[in-house]
Amino acid sequence: MNYQDEFIKIFSENVKREGANNLLEWLLKSDFFTAPASSKFHSNFAGGLVFHSLNVYKRFLNNVKKEYGEKFEEKISLETIAICALLHDVCKVDYYKEDYRNVKVDGVWVQKPYYTIEDKLPYGHGEKSVYIISGFMKLTREEAMIINWHMGGFDQRVMGGSYAISQAFYAFPNAMLFHISDMEATYLDEVALN
Repeated sequence: MNYQDEFIKIFSENVKREGANNLLEWLLKSDFFTAPASSKFHSNFAGGLVFHSLNVYKRFLNNVKKEYGEKFEEKISLETIAICALLHDVCKVDYYKEDYRNVKVDGVWVQKPYYTIEDKLPYGHGEKSVYIISGFMKLTREEAMIINWHMGGFDQRVMGGSYAISQAFYAFPNAMLFHISDMEATYLDEVALN
């Protein structure tokens, strides 16, 4: 099964709320399944975004099960796990653009492709994903907090001095578990191609 099929299977089996089908249809028409997850860091290759989303889903599900045990669904639903993990980076849809640069290989200059950023909707990161998803389906407050704060200390608002993330993690501990899952997927499961 390829990454797109795996994503669709997990999404379709778990996400049942109104608007989910329209969101999936939008994803299929976008570059979500061919986009990289980053321009130069983790999974910076075609299809890297869906690959990363699946890695985060697996890490988050595993971390929730470790934290809460067999009855984890009393704390967080499979639907919420799927929504947050699979959609946390929809802010990256139509965000990367392939360009070329000159690189010397064995003494000869060649054009090598790389990704640049072309942000057509500069709305932030996690908050941009919440905004996009909310245009298709309603999120619970917990889902919105998980997605909004998934960057943890790498979030620009936190780097600017905001303490809101601390309040969010105390009020919604699954947001902290999710941030850890995102970091594990990024740094343990994925690499950057040079």
